[in-house]
Amino acid sequence: MNSSIKVLSLARRFNNLLLGGRRNIVTEAKFTIQYPYKLHLIEEKDGPKLDAVLTREEGLKYYTEMQTIRLMERAASALYQEKAIRGFCHLYTGQEGVCVGMSASLKKDDAVITAYRAHGWTYMKGSSVHAILSELVGRKTGVAKGKGGSMHMYGDQFYGGNGIVGAQVPLGAGIALSQKFNNLPNLTVALYGDGAANQGQVFEAYNIAKLWNLPCLFVCENNGYGMGTSIARSSASTSYYTRGDYIPGIWVDGMDVLAVRSATEWAGEYIRSGKGPLVMEAGTYRYSGHSMSDPGTSYRTRSEIQEVRNTRDAISGFKERLISSELATAQELKEIDSQIRKEIEEANHKAKSDPELPVEETFTNVYSSPTPGLEIRGCDNFTTRLALP
Repeated sequence: MNSSIKVLSLARRFNNLLLGGRRNIVTEAKFTIQYPYKLHLIEEKDGPKLDAVLTREEGLKYYTEMQTIRLMERAASALYQEKAIRGFCHLYTGQEGVCVGMSASLKKDDAVITAYRAHGWTYMKGSSVHAILSELVGRKTGVAKGKGGSMHMYGDQFYGGNGIVGAQVPLGAGIALSQKFNNLPNLTVALYGDGAANQGQVFEAYNIAKLWNLPCLFVCENNGYGMGTSIARSSASTSYYTRGDYIPGIWVDGMDVLAVRSATEWAGEYIRSGKGPLVMEAGTYRYSGHSMSDPGTSYRTRSEIQEVRNTRDAISGFKERLISSELATAQELKEIDSQIRKEIEEANHKAKSDPELPVEETFTNVYSSPTPGLEIRGCDNFTTRLALP
């Protein structure tokens, strides 16, 4: 089952359970955006609204999605530590508010391309937890048949998962060019981190996107550190939303799912109206290291990480909002947590027991439509095999 449909079904189930009881329940609430947006080349009156209306069903859905990603990444961490995952593994833990908030305002056929911290976005673009975990452990039931691993996951209108720092940004501009060329009513979200923000190809993509007014939303997920280097040590300007210069920009609190949703909705309306690209900076934070080989504490203190968890965490902050506004009870959120843990445990067990790819699969998917009789070199200069579709 598509992950978004499954989450919506779970949220509606809990919604109907409580509404069917005797307790009076709030079905809608309005919230003020805690940290105002920062704007570049945009008048304040033309920017997003500073309040957001949230229905109970939406609240349960966003909470379920964020918590699913958080617990899925916890399972991925455990798999890596038991050496079931080989190679690189970059966790999205702490940044869930960005992908969930943006996905809430994107259209189904909008394209997304991101860097190698891709598990959360892969889930939000429709892949199941089982398919993601299977990919991580190299099984044929994985998102990319076990061939891509952590950094190379794909889906419908989801172009990865890219391992070269910053390279996905000009690719995103190219996808947006295709959308414009074909007169599609869609946009492309090209995501990158603060570390990649200093790449020359990012600025080349800005230039061509504005020159041709491409429907592209460039999003810098600023988690404060490019590998082990803080933004203060790597960037002369840390206002990444202004880096487009001649492209309008916006800063949003990436730890507030509602702020991200509102900013993305506004950005979508701006881009779809034909005004060209935008640059968005989402201020967020990663709790884990850059990758699983990085403990994440040699360049920052444990107290810094804990302070963010205690004061800015996207999930616990949203949970408090749901409970205080009476959109949800602590008990039903606890039950949602329990259901998610159960589903992830099942997906984890199934992923580890799924079959691996046979050796013959090494020679498939190299070409989309290989010429009949085309041979591919094997592991040495003397071995060849037929290329298979």
